[in-house]
Amino acid sequence: MIRFPRQSEAIMTRIQHLLAGAAIALTVGLAASPSMAGRDRFVVDLVNEPSSLDPQVQWNPDSYYVYRNIFDNLVTRDDKGALAPEIATAWKQVSDTEMEFTIRDDVTFHDGKKLTPEDVVFSVKRITDPKFGSPQLGQFNKITDAVATGPNTVKLVTDGAYPALLAQLVKLSIVPKHVVEAVGKDAFNAKPVGSGPYVFADWSRGVAVTLKRNDKYWGKKAPFPEVAFRAVPDASTRVANLQAGSSDLGVSLDSDLAAQIKSSPKAKPLSVLTERVAYLRLNPSKPPFDKGDIRRAVAMAIDKEALVQGILGGYDKAVPEMLTPAHFGWVEGVEAPAFDPKKAKQIVEAAGPAGQQEIELSTAPVFDQRIVQAVQQMLADVGLNVKINMSDMASYLKRAQSGPESTPALSYGRWSCACQDADGVLFPLMHNSSGWSAYRNTTTDKLLEAARATLNQDNRMAAYKQVHEIIAKEVPLIPLYQSAIIYGAAKPLVWQPTPNESMFLNRMDWKE
Repeated sequence: MIRFPRQSEAIMTRIQHLLAGAAIALTVGLAASPSMAGRDRFVVDLVNEPSSLDPQVQWNPDSYYVYRNIFDNLVTRDDKGALAPEIATAWKQVSDTEMEFTIRDDVTFHDGKKLTPEDVVFSVKRITDPKFGSPQLGQFNKITDAVATGPNTVKLVTDGAYPALLAQLVKLSIVPKHVVEAVGKDAFNAKPVGSGPYVFADWSRGVAVTLKRNDKYWGKKAPFPEVAFRAVPDASTRVANLQAGSSDLGVSLDSDLAAQIKSSPKAKPLSVLTERVAYLRLNPSKPPFDKGDIRRAVAMAIDKEALVQGILGGYDKAVPEMLTPAHFGWVEGVEAPAFDPKKAKQIVEAAGPAGQQEIELSTAPVFDQRIVQAVQQMLADVGLNVKINMSDMASYLKRAQSGPESTPALSYGRWSCACQDADGVLFPLMHNSSGWSAYRNTTTDKLLEAARATLNQDNRMAAYKQVHEIIAKEVPLIPLYQSAIIYGAAKPLVWQPTPNESMFLNRMDWKE
């Protein structure tokens, strides 16, 4: 039987009433305004304003939604999640440490200059230069060199075999060497030049980023002549804008808001299971989680199905491991500790004072606090004394990646590498070299190192299977569910969201 936490039921009821009221009020206010949205001017409501439009400076959803349409990447993924050509039309493994790419010869940047192998080399060396200081460096630092080997070929060299190379290169945007060198980092961010399906037009800070369709684009043309990305932090306002017809797409809705627009004459929900995993991270170096029994008690206290069905509306999917079926490295049959609150309570009681001490549960406003509060209640039900500590996202992230000494005893998070490879999830969260890891286990370290140092997929899968089993036994992490992302869309919009949370405007259509 699915158990619905008493506290979370009350919270859900209050939230539903508040959001419903806010949405009605905002819809009334906005409906009187003339519509600015539609096929000619497509309007997207983001949560926040982009922090950067330079694709090699920042990695966050609101920035990515915008700049991914300005730039092309070396490779991409199709709507089914398979690796697909983009600027590179083909690739081959020359040796364990070398891969050669064939580069398209029919691509021009938005200023009319041709994209060449030198631009690819420049882009790789720019993002892998520690002095450049890209937050994405850890995703590409296995690349040691990039060389133009011919008029349309580029060779990448890695530090040892690196099986996740192509998966990571999905995120490598190609920037124009001549522009970046001429104007510098800050000016390029303020007025980016790419080769993608949309051309940067304007960035009115605090208002919107506007893009114009690139009618000379080498690939599939986009259906919208102009696109405006606006920052609308309040989710109920994003829904109200859709219902009023003043926007065409709104990101990051929850299940309650999605339910509001299911019967709307102007809007509809669109959702997909992503590669993002919601999880609890325990710090085994801090009491009471220095005791394995207490960590396992936490795992047994969490009713994942109640979270998914009772709070998230069934959009998300409970998982037993710190990956999703969208990742390479997902292993069928992994068994996580079963939901058993009675046994969990017995363990906590047997622990005596260790089970009674106050435990900080770290969170940030960007996360679904209905889930955080439900987790707190579930742990309280087995006798654990958990206090929620809300901090701004910057402070949360700083502590989360500061190693065992500064990492909270317990924290809620959602992880995505946007690469769909286990190396991008398990290595940073579990390996002792990563600031994100609060776990120390030499066996796990060796397995993760072996999995990222061989091109043999069977050997990689065998290593990841052992890592999953260690996590299930030792419980440094508790995987909760594969997160769904829910968008609100105008009725005429035809679009299939993808697991890697990309918003490819030229893969959309508009049917009245």
